[in-house]
Amino acid sequence: MRRVRATLTLTCAALLLLASCGTGGDGDGHAPGAPVGVTAAAGSATSVHVMWDAVTATPAVGTYEIYRGTTKVKEVPGSEHMVDVTRLKPATMYAFTVRARDTDGRLGPRSREVKARTPVAVAADHSPPTRPSAPQGRVIGSRAVQLSWGGSTDDRGVVSYDVYQGGAKIHSVGGAQTATVVTGLRPGTRYSFTVRARDAADNLSPASTAVPLTTAPGSDDGEGTAPTEFSAKTHRGDDGAYYIDLSWVPPRTDGVVTEYQINLDGQPATSLVWGGTAPRDRATYSFYVGREAGDSHRVRLRARLPDGTWGGFSAERTVTTGEAKP
Repeated sequence: MRRVRATLTLTCAALLLLASCGTGGDGDGHAPGAPVGVTAAAGSATSVHVMWDAVTATPAVGTYEIYRGTTKVKEVPGSEHMVDVTRLKPATMYAFTVRARDTDGRLGPRSREVKARTPVAVAADHSPPTRPSAPQGRVIGSRAVQLSWGGSTDDRGVVSYDVYQGGAKIHSVGGAQTATVVTGLRPGTRYSFTVRARDAADNLSPASTAVPLTTAPGSDDGEGTAPTEFSAKTHRGDDGAYYIDLSWVPPRTDGVVTEYQINLDGQPATSLVWGGTAPRDRATYSFYVGREAGDSHRVRLRARLPDGTWGGFSAERTVTTGEAKP
């Protein structure tokens, strides 16, 4: 999964930060080790963003548990290494730890404790921060880039910065940070990063100018990003209209795929976004195509990957409304 690690300068400290991203777990069937690289930063007056490094264990990590003090407040799948803890009190210091649980149910020790203070809540604040200025970036190998930007100003103060790849938000860093290292990228891939500032009232600044960067080549350039086992058929609904029923296996990525673009007859037809828990093993979707029998359609789809880019298209299928399928 993509990781965004905050650093304060564009010195060799960023490279040291990458080198220090170790993993827990001893890989011999014992309980997973304690997560390392845990950080916490306020996202607004009522939320804190917590992230950590992936834990390597045998058997694999099935879930991560996030604790506020001694209370478990979140649980996420083992493929996710970040979470927003919400419904917090403004102007309050919170302490967080993370634990890994393997697929056999064994729970590892707590990570080190990290703290974050939510800012004071502001009433009737409708003024967004100014646009982050002078963004710059450089590639660090095949899976990471380093970004920096000029800080925004706000009448109540900047709480966090959101990092976007194209039109997709891929992470956040604290408002005191004006540089970050983005990891978990794909080799040999062109990216376009922008930054937006957020204040305590969740007002967003305009986006910075874009920073185009292409990661160095690697062994898995663009492979495995298309949905597989894609099938399509039609059915007639109770309303007399025809629908296309899709089924596919999501691409295997270091994260959860929540958005797909469906192409119909060579043109983008609709976007599908899961608001709840996105399927991991097999996904299905049905959409309206009209009331006439005998109409043929070509359909395919692609996923927006966790790094914010679009993956490859699935195989294209042709269906005809009202046509019986064996």
